[in-house]
Amino acid sequence: MATRLGLDDHVTLLRHSGAALLDAAARAGLDAQVPTCPGWDVRALVTHQGMVHRWAAAHLRGERDHDTDASVAAARVAPDLLAWFGDGLDALLATIAATPDDAEAMVFLKDAPPPRRFWARRQAHETTIHGADALAAALGRAPSAAEIAVAPELAADGVDELLTGFITRGRGKLRTGEPYTIAVRATDTGDAWLLRVEPESLTTTAGAGTPADAELSGTAAQLYLGLWNRGDELTATGRPSVLRDWRDQVRVRWS
Repeated sequence: MATRLGLDDHVTLLRHSGAALLDAAARAGLDAQVPTCPGWDVRALVTHQGMVHRWAAAHLRGERDHDTDASVAAARVAPDLLAWFGDGLDALLATIAATPDDAEAMVFLKDAPPPRRFWARRQAHETTIHGADALAAALGRAPSAAEIAVAPELAADGVDELLTGFITRGRGKLRTGEPYTIAVRATDTGDAWLLRVEPESLTTTAGAGTPADAELSGTAAQLYLGLWNRGDELTATGRPSVLRDWRDQVRVRWS
Protein backbone atom coordinates (compact mmCIF):
# COMPACT_ATOMS: atom_id res chain seq x y z
CA MET A 1 0.00 0.00 0.00
CA ALA A 2 2.87 2.34 -0.82
CA THR A 3 2.17 5.91 -1.86
CA ARG A 4 4.02 8.27 -4.19
CA LEU A 5 2.74 11.22 -2.18
CA GLY A 6 4.34 12.88 0.82
CA LEU A 7 2.98 13.66 4.26
CA ASP A 8 2.42 17.31 3.30
CA ASP A 9 0.24 16.21 0.36
CA HIS A 10 -2.05 14.24 2.62
CA VAL A 11 -2.16 16.94 5.31
CA THR A 12 -3.07 19.55 2.69
CA LEU A 13 -5.82 17.32 1.32
CA LEU A 14 -7.15 16.66 4.83
CA ARG A 15 -7.30 20.37 5.61
CA HIS A 16 -8.92 21.23 2.27
CA SER A 17 -11.46 18.40 2.43
CA GLY A 18 -12.40 19.20 6.00
CA ALA A 19 -13.14 22.79 5.00
CA ALA A 20 -15.11 21.61 1.97
CA LEU A 21 -17.17 19.25 4.14
CA LEU A 22 -17.97 22.08 6.54
CA ASP A 23 -18.99 24.39 3.70
CA ALA A 24 -21.24 21.80 2.04
CA ALA A 25 -22.81 20.81 5.37
CA ALA A 26 -23.63 24.43 6.13
CA ARG A 27 -25.18 24.86 2.67
CA ALA A 28 -27.25 21.69 2.99
CA GLY A 29 -28.41 22.15 6.59
CA LEU A 30 -28.11 19.53 9.32
CA ASP A 31 -31.51 17.98 8.61
CA ALA A 32 -30.84 17.37 4.90
CA GLN A 33 -30.71 13.75 3.77
CA VAL A 34 -27.46 12.37 2.32
CA PRO A 35 -28.25 10.62 -0.99
CA THR A 36 -24.91 8.77 -1.04
CA CYS A 37 -25.38 7.43 2.52
CA PRO A 38 -28.99 6.21 2.68
CA GLY A 39 -30.48 6.63 6.13
CA TRP A 40 -28.11 9.43 7.17
CA ASP A 41 -28.80 13.12 7.44
CA VAL A 42 -26.06 15.75 7.52
CA ARG A 43 -26.11 15.79 11.32
CA ALA A 44 -25.24 12.07 11.38
CA LEU A 45 -22.58 12.55 8.72
CA VAL A 46 -20.84 15.42 10.54
CA THR A 47 -21.06 13.56 13.85
CA HIS A 48 -19.52 10.45 12.31
CA GLN A 49 -16.61 12.25 10.67
CA GLY A 50 -15.94 14.38 13.74
CA MET A 51 -15.89 11.22 15.86
CA VAL A 52 -13.47 9.54 13.43
CA HIS A 53 -11.12 12.53 13.51
CA ARG A 54 -10.98 12.32 17.30
CA TRP A 55 -10.51 8.53 17.15
CA ALA A 56 -7.61 8.83 14.69
CA ALA A 57 -5.91 11.54 16.77
CA ALA A 58 -6.28 9.42 19.90
CA HIS A 59 -4.53 6.50 18.21
CA LEU A 60 -1.63 8.72 17.19
CA ARG A 61 -1.35 9.95 20.79
CA GLY A 62 -1.27 6.34 22.02
CA GLU A 63 -4.60 6.52 23.88
CA ARG A 64 -5.72 2.91 23.96
CA ASP A 65 -8.87 3.60 25.97
CA HIS A 66 -10.39 6.26 23.69
CA ASP A 67 -14.21 6.21 23.87
CA THR A 68 -15.88 6.90 20.52
CA ASP A 69 -19.30 6.90 22.20
CA ALA A 70 -18.19 9.89 24.24
CA SER A 71 -17.45 11.80 21.05
CA VAL A 72 -20.90 11.01 19.68
CA ALA A 73 -22.48 12.13 22.96
CA ALA A 74 -20.49 15.37 22.88
CA ALA A 75 -21.66 16.02 19.33
CA ARG A 76 -25.24 15.48 20.38
CA VAL A 77 -25.12 18.28 22.97
CA ALA A 78 -22.74 20.63 21.14
CA PRO A 79 -24.34 24.08 20.76
CA ASP A 80 -22.76 24.36 17.30
CA LEU A 81 -22.13 20.99 15.64
CA LEU A 82 -20.10 22.46 12.79
CA ALA A 83 -17.82 24.27 15.24
CA TRP A 84 -17.44 20.97 17.15
CA PHE A 85 -16.40 19.31 13.89
CA GLY A 86 -13.90 22.08 13.16
CA ASP A 87 -12.35 21.74 16.61
CA GLY A 88 -11.80 18.01 16.02
CA LEU A 89 -10.26 18.61 12.60
CA ASP A 90 -7.89 21.21 14.02
CA ALA A 91 -6.90 18.86 16.83
CA LEU A 92 -6.20 16.04 14.37
CA LEU A 93 -4.04 18.29 12.20
CA ALA A 94 -2.12 19.45 15.28
CA THR A 95 -1.65 15.85 16.44
CA ILE A 96 -0.29 14.78 13.05
CA ALA A 97 2.13 17.71 13.11
CA ALA A 98 3.33 16.81 16.62
CA THR A 99 3.68 13.06 16.07
CA PRO A 100 7.23 11.76 15.44
CA ASP A 101 7.88 9.82 12.25
CA ASP A 102 8.85 6.76 14.31
CA ALA A 103 5.85 6.85 16.64
CA GLU A 104 4.15 3.52 17.33
CA ALA A 105 0.38 3.31 17.00
CA MET A 106 -2.35 1.04 15.69
CA VAL A 107 -2.89 0.79 11.92
CA PHE A 108 -5.43 -1.49 10.28
CA LEU A 109 -4.78 -1.87 6.55
CA LYS A 110 -2.48 -4.36 4.83
CA ASP A 111 1.10 -3.24 4.17
CA ALA A 112 0.39 0.06 5.91
CA PRO A 113 3.03 2.80 6.12
CA PRO A 114 4.24 3.99 9.56
CA PRO A 115 1.44 5.31 11.78
CA ARG A 116 1.96 9.04 11.22
CA ARG A 117 1.89 8.58 7.45
CA PHE A 118 -0.91 6.01 7.63
CA TRP A 119 -3.31 8.17 9.64
CA ALA A 120 -2.64 11.31 7.60
CA ARG A 121 -3.38 9.39 4.39
CA ARG A 122 -6.38 7.55 5.80
CA GLN A 123 -8.02 10.65 7.22
CA ALA A 124 -7.29 12.67 4.09
CA HIS A 125 -9.25 10.18 1.99
CA GLU A 126 -11.90 9.51 4.63
CA THR A 127 -12.63 13.21 4.88
CA THR A 128 -12.62 13.72 1.12
CA ILE A 129 -15.14 10.95 0.52
CA HIS A 130 -17.41 12.16 3.32
CA GLY A 131 -16.99 15.66 1.95
CA ALA A 132 -18.48 14.27 -1.26
CA ASP A 133 -21.37 12.98 0.86
CA ALA A 134 -21.92 16.44 2.33
CA LEU A 135 -21.91 17.93 -1.16
CA ALA A 136 -24.42 15.27 -2.25
CA ALA A 137 -26.71 16.48 0.53
CA ALA A 138 -26.37 20.07 -0.69
CA LEU A 139 -26.99 19.09 -4.32
CA GLY A 140 -29.65 16.44 -3.69
CA ARG A 141 -27.69 13.94 -5.82
CA ALA A 142 -24.30 12.30 -6.13
CA PRO A 143 -21.69 14.86 -7.18
CA SER A 144 -19.61 14.57 -10.32
CA ALA A 145 -15.84 14.26 -10.22
CA ALA A 146 -15.58 17.80 -11.60
CA GLU A 147 -17.65 19.12 -8.69
CA ILE A 148 -15.36 17.48 -6.13
CA ALA A 149 -12.25 18.85 -7.88
CA VAL A 150 -9.68 16.48 -6.38
CA ALA A 151 -6.29 16.60 -8.11
CA PRO A 152 -5.68 13.50 -10.29
CA GLU A 153 -2.62 12.33 -8.33
CA LEU A 154 -4.53 12.59 -5.04
CA ALA A 155 -7.51 10.73 -6.46
CA ALA A 156 -5.25 7.97 -7.82
CA ASP A 157 -3.69 7.66 -4.37
CA GLY A 158 -7.16 7.21 -2.88
CA VAL A 159 -8.00 4.53 -5.44
CA ASP A 160 -4.76 2.73 -4.60
CA GLU A 161 -5.54 2.79 -0.87
CA LEU A 162 -8.98 1.32 -1.53
CA LEU A 163 -7.84 -1.38 -3.95
CA THR A 164 -4.67 -2.51 -2.20
CA GLY A 165 -5.52 -1.79 1.44
CA PHE A 166 -9.26 -2.08 2.00
CA ILE A 167 -10.84 -4.57 -0.38
CA THR A 168 -8.12 -7.20 0.07
CA ARG A 169 -9.18 -7.59 3.70
CA GLY A 170 -11.66 -10.22 4.81
CA ARG A 171 -14.78 -8.03 4.99
CA GLY A 172 -16.86 -6.08 2.52
CA LYS A 173 -15.23 -7.44 -0.62
CA LEU A 174 -16.21 -9.09 -3.89
CA ARG A 175 -17.38 -12.69 -3.70
CA THR A 176 -17.42 -15.24 -6.50
CA GLY A 177 -17.98 -18.90 -7.25
CA GLU A 178 -15.87 -18.64 -10.38
CA PRO A 179 -12.53 -16.77 -10.44
CA TYR A 180 -12.23 -13.70 -12.64
CA THR A 181 -10.05 -10.61 -13.04
CA ILE A 182 -10.82 -6.89 -13.19
CA ALA A 183 -8.55 -4.25 -14.65
CA VAL A 184 -8.98 -0.78 -13.15
CA ARG A 185 -7.51 2.01 -15.30
CA ALA A 186 -7.18 5.75 -14.75
CA THR A 187 -7.39 7.37 -18.15
CA ASP A 188 -5.66 10.61 -17.14
CA THR A 189 -2.81 9.50 -14.86
CA GLY A 190 -2.01 6.16 -16.49
CA ASP A 191 -2.34 4.29 -13.18
CA ALA A 192 -3.71 0.76 -13.39
CA TRP A 193 -4.47 -2.12 -11.07
CA LEU A 194 -5.35 -5.78 -11.66
CA LEU A 195 -7.77 -7.45 -9.25
CA ARG A 196 -7.94 -11.25 -9.03
CA VAL A 197 -11.27 -12.28 -7.53
CA GLU A 198 -11.34 -15.88 -6.30
CA PRO A 199 -13.70 -17.85 -4.04
CA GLU A 200 -11.51 -17.47 -0.94
CA SER A 201 -9.36 -14.45 -1.70
CA LEU A 202 -9.00 -11.14 -3.51
CA THR A 203 -5.60 -9.80 -4.50
CA THR A 204 -4.62 -6.52 -6.13
CA THR A 205 -1.50 -5.91 -8.18
CA ALA A 206 -0.46 -2.45 -9.27
CA GLY A 207 0.18 -2.18 -13.00
CA ALA A 208 -1.62 -3.05 -16.20
CA GLY A 209 -0.92 -6.79 -16.17
CA THR A 210 -2.49 -9.27 -18.57
CA PRO A 211 -5.88 -8.85 -20.32
CA ALA A 212 -8.70 -9.05 -17.78
CA ASP A 213 -12.23 -10.45 -17.80
CA ALA A 214 -13.64 -7.00 -17.03
CA GLU A 215 -12.45 -3.41 -16.88
CA LEU A 216 -13.50 -0.37 -14.90
CA SER A 217 -12.10 2.88 -16.25
CA GLY A 218 -12.41 6.64 -15.94
CA THR A 219 -10.35 9.57 -14.83
CA ALA A 220 -8.65 9.08 -11.47
CA ALA A 221 -11.29 11.28 -9.81
CA GLN A 222 -14.14 9.36 -11.49
CA LEU A 223 -12.63 6.10 -10.28
CA TYR A 224 -12.14 7.56 -6.79
CA LEU A 225 -15.79 8.48 -6.38
CA GLY A 226 -17.18 5.55 -8.36
CA LEU A 227 -15.23 2.82 -6.58
CA TRP A 228 -16.21 4.31 -3.22
CA ASN A 229 -19.82 4.11 -4.50
CA ARG A 230 -20.17 7.89 -4.53
CA GLY A 231 -20.37 8.48 -8.28
CA ASP A 232 -21.71 6.97 -11.48
CA GLU A 233 -19.15 8.09 -14.07
CA LEU A 234 -17.29 4.77 -14.38
CA THR A 235 -17.07 2.92 -17.69
CA ALA A 236 -17.49 -0.84 -17.34
CA THR A 237 -16.62 -3.36 -20.07
CA GLY A 238 -16.29 -7.12 -20.25
CA ARG A 239 -18.03 -9.17 -17.58
CA PRO A 240 -21.64 -7.87 -17.67
CA SER A 241 -22.22 -7.92 -13.92
CA VAL A 242 -18.93 -6.33 -12.84
CA LEU A 243 -20.28 -2.92 -11.90
CA ARG A 244 -23.46 -4.31 -10.32
CA ASP A 245 -21.40 -6.78 -8.25
CA TRP A 246 -19.12 -3.96 -7.12
CA ARG A 247 -22.05 -1.79 -6.04
CA ASP A 248 -23.71 -4.70 -4.22
CA GLN A 249 -20.71 -6.29 -2.55
CA VAL A 250 -18.00 -3.72 -1.87
CA ARG A 251 -18.89 -2.00 1.38
CA VAL A 252 -16.50 -0.35 3.81
CA ARG A 253 -18.13 -0.03 7.22
CA TRP A 254 -17.17 1.67 10.45
CA SER A 255 -17.71 -1.50 12.49
